[in-house]
Amino acid sequence: MSGIATLPNSLSGPLDQALRARARAVIPGGLWGHLNAANLPPGYPQYFTRGQGCHLWDVDGREYIDFMCSWGPIVLGHHNPAVEAAVRRQAHDGDCLNGPGPVLVELAELIVDMIPHASWCVLAKNGGDATTACVTMARAGTGRRKILLARGSYHGAVPWCSPTVAGVTTEDRAHLIYFDYNDIASFEAAVDQAGVDFAAVILTAFRHDMARTLEMPTQAFAQRVREVCDSTGGALILDDVRAGFRLDLGGSWEPLGVRPDLSAFSKAIANGHALAAITGNDRFREAAQKVFTTGSFWCTAVPMAAALATLTELRRMDGPGHMRAMGQRLRDGIALRAARHGVGVIQSGPPQMPLVQFEGDVDFRLGINFCAEALQHGAYFHPKHNMFLSCAHTEADIDRALDAADAGLAAVARGFTA
Repeated sequence: MSGIATLPNSLSGPLDQALRARARAVIPGGLWGHLNAANLPPGYPQYFTRGQGCHLWDVDGREYIDFMCSWGPIVLGHHNPAVEAAVRRQAHDGDCLNGPGPVLVELAELIVDMIPHASWCVLAKNGGDATTACVTMARAGTGRRKILLARGSYHGAVPWCSPTVAGVTTEDRAHLIYFDYNDIASFEAAVDQAGVDFAAVILTAFRHDMARTLEMPTQAFAQRVREVCDSTGGALILDDVRAGFRLDLGGSWEPLGVRPDLSAFSKAIANGHALAAITGNDRFREAAQKVFTTGSFWCTAVPMAAALATLTELRRMDGPGHMRAMGQRLRDGIALRAARHGVGVIQSGPPQMPLVQFEGDVDFRLGINFCAEALQHGAYFHPKHNMFLSCAHTEADIDRALDAADAGLAAVARGFTA
């Protein structure tokens, strides 16, 4: 099939464009990292003014049903009342003090109570902090150096694992060994290569690499990784930064019956407030105490209060269950409408964190066309990165988003010529 329809010149408005121009003068590239306009679908708005529930408004006043949830942190919905009340109370008492507030202990107790593999918790600020701390603790606890990780997996924007190598030295990655996610033979070969220096394997909760079909871990793969770590003394680290508290409140591999030695959490832990957590079992308690991890803002109390309220709400309402149901409603609706339009879609990932792709769409033009049209009809999707459901999405929101998706699918169908 060929003849893909032409994309709109720009979906962002004049205020957004003006802010981009101003930013380019004072910020290298206009913005850093994954939020740089170069990493967004063509013409997508870059600047926003507010969010409420699962709705988002850009600087030009246009409203969208939000399926990126701030790239994951918004799990209860923007401005969740319980979280915002907790934030106000704590902010009134103090945030950045000479040491943590009592909320630190309350939150750590709750996390350890919620997560079956955890006997302790250390708090930090973002996912890269947490994954790096896990790797450091694993090395300290085993006295070994080699870290095994899956090709293409994202574990943070720090030299040992950054997806780009600008400014990275060979020495930063001297003790990394790569294998293929879900490939037992590839993993075992990496273990053999590491030999007696095997410190840890770090794995994302599922394969959620950018710009590829998402892949859930197989039971056989997860179980084999656990067996090999048990027999060799290497640590199993679960990078639950992206999926944690969306798939299962006890950790994303809990339904598999496979428990890690160390886990990294962040995104959804505090409903948009900056926080991360490292959890571990007793084997690595002493290592966690020995490793020096800290930061000037790592003990601020307001994000901890937000996290305490967020996790309490997720537990009270079975947040993962709600997000799973709403994600499945979206998935089923897209499948039905795609069939009506004669468009082949590939839907992957857990329902709470879906990705929609199109058959034969190797350059993502169909996906970009779909998302651009849906955006103009009020749904904020993404063609390459997994999306996110929140507890604020309702059946009515999903149905409204499906109307926007239908417009996107119609646009894709119009772009085909026999």
